[in-house]
Amino acid sequence: MTNDPRRGITLIDLIISISIIALLFGGIYVVYISIESSISGAAVRTAAVAAIDNELEIVRNLPYEDVGTIGGIPAGVIPQAQTVSQGNYLFSLQTTVLNIDDPYDTSPSSSPVADYKLVDITAACLQCGNAAAVEITTTVAPTRLAQGTPYGSIFINAMNASGLPVADATVQVVNASVTPSVDLTDTTNASGVLKLIGVPTSTQGYGIFISKPGYTVAQTYPPGGAGNPNPVQPDITVATATVSQVTLAIDRVSALDVATEDDRCNAVASQPFSAMGQRIIGTNPNVLAFSTTTQTSSSGTAVLADLAWDTYTLAFGGTGFDLAGTIPLDPVILPPNTAQPFAFILAPAADPSLLVTVKDAMTGAGIPQAQVGLVNGGTSFTLTTDHAFISQSDWSGGAYAAQNGGIDASSPGVITLLANASSSYPTSTLDWLESNTFDVGGASSTFNALSWVPISQPAGTFVEFQVAADNDNATWNFVGPDGTSATYFTASPAVLPASLAGNRYFRYKVFMETGSPSLTPSVSGVTLDFAANCVPPAQALFTNLPQATYSLSVAASGYAQATGTVAVGAGEQSTTILMTPN
Repeated sequence: MTNDPRRGITLIDLIISISIIALLFGGIYVVYISIESSISGAAVRTAAVAAIDNELEIVRNLPYEDVGTIGGIPAGVIPQAQTVSQGNYLFSLQTTVLNIDDPYDTSPSSSPVADYKLVDITAACLQCGNAAAVEITTTVAPTRLAQGTPYGSIFINAMNASGLPVADATVQVVNASVTPSVDLTDTTNASGVLKLIGVPTSTQGYGIFISKPGYTVAQTYPPGGAGNPNPVQPDITVATATVSQVTLAIDRVSALDVATEDDRCNAVASQPFSAMGQRIIGTNPNVLAFSTTTQTSSSGTAVLADLAWDTYTLAFGGTGFDLAGTIPLDPVILPPNTAQPFAFILAPAADPSLLVTVKDAMTGAGIPQAQVGLVNGGTSFTLTTDHAFISQSDWSGGAYAAQNGGIDASSPGVITLLANASSSYPTSTLDWLESNTFDVGGASSTFNALSWVPISQPAGTFVEFQVAADNDNATWNFVGPDGTSATYFTASPAVLPASLAGNRYFRYKVFMETGSPSLTPSVSGVTLDFAANCVPPAQALFTNLPQATYSLSVAASGYAQATGTVAVGAGEQSTTILMTPN
């Protein structure tokens, strides 16, 4: 092919050329924007510095005793916050003035002395988006240095729950009983301390408030105040030539996520409850830092937000339900920066009832698998902590998943073999019925036992069971005692295989057979004993108890047996048993 000098450029050549031009001008644009932004930022900063310089010039021309902020310590004529215009910009000026005790001076006084004043001014542009604030600090000294005053000092310490300093905490100091009045806001230093020197004297007149975003708040309280006449942390007294120290604790806020639900994690809506912390802010009478009464929502949940670290006691206040226990055990230790779930586990009221909680006497931890017995004369009841139950006693109306056609479930409260037209029972078949699904509320499960009634059957008739569990509510592999489909449970109660644990859904399959055409086996009730996500730990609820005084005994592996008595009256009662390790 020969080159033709008349041939034009191709489409590819055109695209490449345009791309190169776009990259070139794009780069130029980016550089232009960067330069423009830098120039604009420099202009804002220059204006901010000028605004601060103007304010500092005013400060320099003030009498030394007037160098202070309105409502601040030291008191003076300078506003703590003001808005000023400089050039084309509007700035917010924040001014802080502090008395400073120079540790290297030669003052003989053992108490802090106001050697000079530190003036800090910050200018933030109100129209400039994310432009950085400008801060300038200077000092102002009196004609004669290290002069003592008839004032005192306040050293304010902010610490967290671990006793470590909290830096940059906001401190507000107020006192309306001195002239001029004090309303000062400042922040703690890197050591969690704010030192105020040259503070006018006052008896229990200085209120201190400490806060920080995302943290709890702490404060002092005026003695004799409404609702807290005898505060644990009263407002601060400042005396001449003395240092008044105050330490207040704040830390990151926490929350209690409260639920009301049954032992299978089904929500119980709109139930009242109360919650209170242990920390007190006043005595004679005691005044709690936190106490509330509220209720869960229509979804059975409530959030107690912005809580301080503390130990909280929660109490159920509803009617129509018995408290079957709580998860975790009450009271709840709430650390800082924690969202702690807490559930009231409820059961339909079946009173008189008794909730027994079993704890280690040394640690306060709940004790699982504790055998709790109640005895009154010839009447006795026994339950095991960490156990819950699901029962079925009616299969009529198709209340089952499937059957082979040989089971009669038409009568409420019982299933039998189905008789033929001549009212006799077939003797040559093993008939079966498969239950509906039992949902235990979560996969943190243990299936303890399956029991059924009646336990004994007519001679020559047989009732046997197999069980299955899964997490998809679809795959059912029925097994017997050895964990295979080749065996059957024949005696009630039947201990279930450990291999079923860790599943949320459960079914049973009942098999019936007779050797006599005139006799049928029957089942009038089936009960599953289980533990799962919403089964209360270390607790057992006795219901429908006769009112009486019972002898109570508790046995658990590794612990000495605990005994006592408990009176059961109308309604629901509760008791806690402490067990001593062997």
